[in-house]
Amino acid sequence: MANILDIKQELVRRIRLRRREAKLSQSALAQKSNVSLGSIKRFENSGEISLSSLLRIAFVLGYETDFNRLFERKNYQSIDEILNAK
Repeated sequence: MANILDIKQELVRRIRLRRREAKLSQSALAQKSNVSLGSIKRFENSGEISLSSLLRIAFVLGYETDFNRLFERKNYQSIDEILNAK
């Protein structure tokens, strides 16, 4: 099972990859997202960023709908719950 640090590092890796695929520099992403360049650099180095800034970045990169799916799935406690849900 992943820990918080693992999840942050993987999220940073994915966002950096998507930024590069979009051929955006950190500066260009900052300008398009209205997130400071310092915040973007800090995020890519440490994984620390505000939720609002992360959402702005997601919108620019075209991944805003991923946030709508967070916590969407019910966490079943038993096989009976799964079977009864259908």
